[in-house]
Amino acid sequence: MDVFFKKRTILIHGVLYDLSEPRVMGILNYTPDSFYDGSRYPDSASVIDRVEKMIEDGADFIDVGAVSTRPGASQVSEKEEISRLAGVLGIIRSGFPDVIISVDTFRSEVAKIAVKEFGAGMINDISSGSIDNKMLETISELQVPYVAMHMQGTPQTMQENPEYGDVVNDVIRFFAERVSMMRQYGINDVIIDPGFGFGKTLEHNYTLAGRLEEFGMLDLPVLVGFSRKSMIYKPLGAGPEEALAGTVALNAVALIKGANILRVHDVSEARDTIRVVSRLRNLPAGKS
Repeated sequence: MDVFFKKRTILIHGVLYDLSEPRVMGILNYTPDSFYDGSRYPDSASVIDRVEKMIEDGADFIDVGAVSTRPGASQVSEKEEISRLAGVLGIIRSGFPDVIISVDTFRSEVAKIAVKEFGAGMINDISSGSIDNKMLETISELQVPYVAMHMQGTPQTMQENPEYGDVVNDVIRFFAERVSMMRQYGINDVIIDPGFGFGKTLEHNYTLAGRLEEFGMLDLPVLVGFSRKSMIYKPLGAGPEEALAGTVALNAVALIKGANILRVHDVSEARDTIRVVSRLRNLPAGKS
């Protein structure tokens, strides 16, 4: 199956965005306990500086999260999540009224507030609607693109003992079932995320990355989020701060295998990766 040049579009604020040209989603974590220190932005000045830099570097979307979902993360109440998001989204909207905001949440009420009160254009849900049973109904009402991620367990339990028969087939089957349900709710724009690091061992993660092209059978855009994760830095005997080169390498592999969106901390490097891989894709047959 040719996953490289198939036209894929999503509708955001009445505008069609073509994902056959890979896009970059920049990460902004408004949390005190993100796994990577370099992605924490605790005050308004640092938020403004970060968003401005990501836009300058070529981010298409800014993904804002107010709850850490790293393995073993502490639980945060809905009230606290809304309070954090209201603050950071207000800052972003005031300084950058035209930026496309994605909100990283698994709660339907948070999604509703983010879209209706702050103009978020996309919802990114680590649970594909399985944590909050009102999420799919809410996305249907809001009619915004929905990033549906695969996760085995919860952020508190997902890394305890993840098991699969065949991880790729199992994750594809999960998406086939969830997307069928989304279609019943009338959700039109679905983007799938295999969920690297969410309920997967190191071997599971690399198997998914190595067979990413198989997700093309779902005929949906694919988002990948490798950025500075432990699947990169642990084999290197390093930490997240030393994981940029490995992130670039895996992003390049994902693009070659058909990924449509790179979710990253380092926007400029992701944009450069897309430029280089795009030249490989555009080479005429038989030429070098």
